[in-house]
Amino acid sequence: MAKYLVTGGAGFIGCNLVRYILAKGHDVVVVDNLATGKRQNMADFLDRIEFIEGDIRDRELMDRAVAGCTAIFHQAALGSVPRSVEDPATSHDVNVNGTLTVLEAARAAGLKRVIFAASSSAYGDREESPKHEAMAPLPASPYAASKVACEGYMRAYAACYGMETLSLRYFNVFGPYQDPEGPYAAVIPAFVSRLLRRQPPTVYGDGEQSRDFCYIDNVCEANWLAAQAPPEVCDGSAVNIACHASTSLNQILEILRELLGTDIQAKYTDPRPGDVRHSLADVSLAGKLIGYKPKVFFADGLRKAIDWYKANL
Repeated sequence: MAKYLVTGGAGFIGCNLVRYILAKGHDVVVVDNLATGKRQNMADFLDRIEFIEGDIRDRELMDRAVAGCTAIFHQAALGSVPRSVEDPATSHDVNVNGTLTVLEAARAAGLKRVIFAASSSAYGDREESPKHEAMAPLPASPYAASKVACEGYMRAYAACYGMETLSLRYFNVFGPYQDPEGPYAAVIPAFVSRLLRRQPPTVYGDGEQSRDFCYIDNVCEANWLAAQAPPEVCDGSAVNIACHASTSLNQILEILRELLGTDIQAKYTDPRPGDVRHSLADVSLAGKLIGYKPKVFFADGLRKAIDWYKANL
């Protein structure tokens, strides 16, 4: 039995990852300041973990959190492109300075492996598709720039200190526990919650923008594979985690209307600054390096997500 640290373990991705690790029979420490994560996301496992409520920028707290851990799954971040456009300084401080604090605490403790939640936003709005890791980053928002900076630190700590790091570039993750409320809600939970309430969902732009949506189970498995990979694989590289399948927002709405039995139409408004037009991933490198293969594809994942929202909204 090993002990793993999950930063941001009260958030959408983090809480699902904690459940995955617990199901493997291991111990988990969670650090979360509950700024965007929620204590209720951990309600079913809170008595089985060590929960440290606090900020990843707090070095003393992070020194305590990493003690005795085998590896860190660094999921904590201040997400959302629109939020970063409104307040770039805070996104930078939390994401970049927080990541540096996590790495320094790991280095001081002699903890070798850090798996980082990177982002497909690193690729920006370039036309070439699918996106592959040989492309130079071209961030189009402060959020994307902060994530690219964190990738740089992961690579630097591998090069300078021999730390085993790997950055997983998530493409539009969705599934249970993803918050459907607020101005920064992700598109799928926002659409589902509005349609379930028989309200028109909002589409920014013409709806023809497309994404490579990745169900949360794929992301949890990718993190686990990265944590178990040979040391030479974790050299600071970045790999795409997605399904290599593209779906437009208008297609999502059409599928949701059919699955939910509604004819409610969307309300279209102006595109948001920083949003990319199309995003499709080449996942072959992740397959080569850590053995990643998506197992839950969009249609099945969407049905699972809808079932969860029906039960929990």
